[in-house]
Amino acid sequence: MSDKRISQKFLSEDAKRLLSGKLNLLTKIKTQTELSQELKKEAKKEGFDPIGISRVPGSERIQLRTAALQRWLQLGHQADMQWMAAPRRQHIESLLEGVTSVLSVGLNYYIKTNKLPQALSIGRYGWGSDYHKVTTKRLKRLGRWLEHQRPNCKWKVCVDSSPLLDKVWAEEAGLGWIGKHSNLINKDYGSWIVLGHLLCTEPLTADQPSKPLCGKCQKCMEACPTNAITEPFVVNSNHCIAYHTIENRNSELPKKISLSLGTWVAGCDICQDVCPWNQRKLSSSQDPEMQPRDWILKLTKEEALSWSDKDWEEKLKGSALRRIKPWMWRRNTKAIQNEVNAYSKNQTKNMK
Repeated sequence: MSDKRISQKFLSEDAKRLLSGKLNLLTKIKTQTELSQELKKEAKKEGFDPIGISRVPGSERIQLRTAALQRWLQLGHQADMQWMAAPRRQHIESLLEGVTSVLSVGLNYYIKTNKLPQALSIGRYGWGSDYHKVTTKRLKRLGRWLEHQRPNCKWKVCVDSSPLLDKVWAEEAGLGWIGKHSNLINKDYGSWIVLGHLLCTEPLTADQPSKPLCGKCQKCMEACPTNAITEPFVVNSNHCIAYHTIENRNSELPKKISLSLGTWVAGCDICQDVCPWNQRKLSSSQDPEMQPRDWILKLTKEEALSWSDKDWEEKLKGSALRRIKPWMWRRNTKAIQNEVNAYSKNQTKNMK
């Protein structure tokens, strides 16, 4: 190849790079509002809905919710979840230096189907792939997109395992309001959404915080078999079935919990099932990663007790339910079985 042709080739490539650079620069130069809107569109492409933005330090409600957390901790309602007392949870600035904005997203995990009648009950949050990983992966892509638009922007992904008041910031961003059962409720999806947040140092345009719409309804409080919702918005984990089946590391469950399990072996959706916002016709998630695993909807007591640790490891691979160790599945199942047997004996005695 001649020097002239080589020169023309490199000049052509330089011209292309220059043109590409100018186009990239044009795409990066957006107003705050435009950038916020584009970021929401990108979040929508990732399957998130609802989506909202809040500004740090937030409204007065943030301080009120933080004070509520402090009272909750003082009363010991966190049980053995000592991580709930992490100081960083009350100071979002400690999670990302210079944070000015929070993109909050929801991911619908409601699937319009039910377990088999004879199967054990498992919280809907755990039916599909591990939502922590799913949400984190998608939010990281949004973070990289934002960094491309604003190269000096710093960002951090937070999910519900992060030391952040996740429901509080979701409420601040307008995703929904915190119900009396302490879950976030959205008008369109009810409370069947997992949350994620992208903290960033870029100023974004905030949405209006949500207004609570529970009114005088107390169905969640009345339905809880252990009276774990001691007052509106306050859940005492010491009496919560979900806490004990997922987090309790003791060899046996408290008697009060065992007597109230019903068929709940992992988590508990009772307070959500009775919520009027969840009683309406809801959109069933089409997200491939939210679809239930086959065994989830038909797990029997016999199977739960017969599976080896290796079996459980295989079944729980890539699932948020890995939080519940194999021995805990067996403990929970035995507690259910014992109460079923005791009930049957009492019924037999009463018939004599």
